[in-house]
Amino acid sequence: MGSEPGEAPACAAGRGPSSARDIGALFRRHGEHYRSTHALGAVQRRALRDISVCRTGALGGHRHVCARCSHQHVIYNSCRNRHCPKCQALRQARWVAARMHRALPVRHFHVVFTLPAELRPLVREHEVALLDLLFVAAAETIVALGRDPKRLGALVGVTAVVHTWGRNLSFHPHLHCIVTGGGLAGNGAWVDSRERYLLPVKVLGKTFRGKFLDGLARLFQQGKLAPGPRCHQHPRQLLEPAAFTRLKDALYKKDWVVYAKAPFKRPAALFRYLGQYTHRVAISNHRLLHLDDQQVVFRTRHHGVCRVSPLEFMRRFLQHVLPRGFVKIRHFGLLAAGNVNTKLVQARAAVDRDRQDALTSQSTPQLFTAVPDDWRAFFKYLTGIDLTVCPDCGAVLSIAPLPDSEHPARAPPPASPP
Repeated sequence: MGSEPGEAPACAAGRGPSSARDIGALFRRHGEHYRSTHALGAVQRRALRDISVCRTGALGGHRHVCARCSHQHVIYNSCRNRHCPKCQALRQARWVAARMHRALPVRHFHVVFTLPAELRPLVREHEVALLDLLFVAAAETIVALGRDPKRLGALVGVTAVVHTWGRNLSFHPHLHCIVTGGGLAGNGAWVDSRERYLLPVKVLGKTFRGKFLDGLARLFQQGKLAPGPRCHQHPRQLLEPAAFTRLKDALYKKDWVVYAKAPFKRPAALFRYLGQYTHRVAISNHRLLHLDDQQVVFRTRHHGVCRVSPLEFMRRFLQHVLPRGFVKIRHFGLLAAGNVNTKLVQARAAVDRDRQDALTSQSTPQLFTAVPDDWRAFFKYLTGIDLTVCPDCGAVLSIAPLPDSEHPARAPPPASPP
């Protein structure tokens, strides 16, 4: 397979060096060079800066001191940028807890909708409009087929999370959907799906294709896909009327990929699995195998590795920084905001009536009814480790901000949207 235009050569398989590194350290070492050689938007510049200084003295911090045994350690502030690979663990855990508190005690399916490669240049150019369309087309496809009397004939619940990356950090927009294995019928009863089957993937693909391309044509006719002043030549050519018509006709003839994975009987397992990918971007530090001034080596699939230059790694990472305010996790059907206090409550009651068995006992809403607000208390809730007591003698630690002399006088940046 060849690389996309502007991409580094395809990744090589094999094993890399064992010296893991940190993305923040990479950004600190090469950030200035990257900024001087690449055009960056405001959100990308902010992400680059925040990740570079996260958990360093640049953002200040606190000193934890034990008066009994003189143990002390310093904790530096986090940047709280939603794209930072080090800042999202607690937010991710809170998200999983909240989803589990709301989840129905039924099996759940994991359905993935992928956009064809031919659309990637347009998605890069009109990211918000086309990722919004991806959410709407996929959710409407699942909900409409679920309501079909020939299928379930019921309203299902959908939680959708958008990703724009592949394992080698290439631009690969797709949508992960968690779908209830059944739905609420019009008569208030719960309708179960088959044990290992939700909806036919070929029908899902054809319906998704039709809804997305219909929405794409509508955006084009409304002038919402007009090329901007910085539009690259390839997407600009695709937006010529004749070329756009040819592209749309070709995409109607192509099979669109929709993949339904084996169902999870316990919603906890699926939400924890997907939670690994909801609150980070593209790659985490543990996948880095080696980093120096010449190359970055990171794991891909099936024991493969990818080797790129530091600047190419930064380019690949930063292309996945989402626009300011873009909501990447959305809920539909039973889980839509307008249904949470009505139809979702009815569905839970229907399930409880029908499921007085072991499956009901696998639901875990009580486990998450009182998630602590304070992050230290939540950390203890998750790990059993109390950060307010001395790890050596067990005495209560005193906590004080670091003096200004130990770090630049600069406040942490405001939290990014979830």
